Amino acid sequence: MRIYYVYILLCSDNSFYTGMTNDLERRLLEHKSGKSKDSYTFSRRPIVLKWYLECSDSRDAIQYEKKIKGWSHRKKQALIEENWSDLVTFSKNYSQNKESRM
Repeated sequence: MRIYYVYILLCSDNSFYTGMTNDLERRLLEHKSGKSKDSYTFSRRPIVLKWYLECSDSRDAIQYEKKIKGWSHRKKQALIEENWSDLVTFSKNYSQNKESRM
């Protein structure tokens, strides 16, 4: 059975990069070595793996990757920290959440 990984990297500029691969170790080496000058992480190295999820179905991994890519920085941080209450809070409508923080 093949395993697929959805992962979040912390970049040197404090941004997050979300990706998906079937070989996490190889992909991390590619990010760290700057294999592709056109990639998001090339100019944001060094990078650190902060979170990953194993999936047995590539379609599930792609779905998770797309979902997480649409999340805010603070929602990704809540996932990384396993802060489930903040994850729920940040899942609510952004304008509602923004008003409640004022």
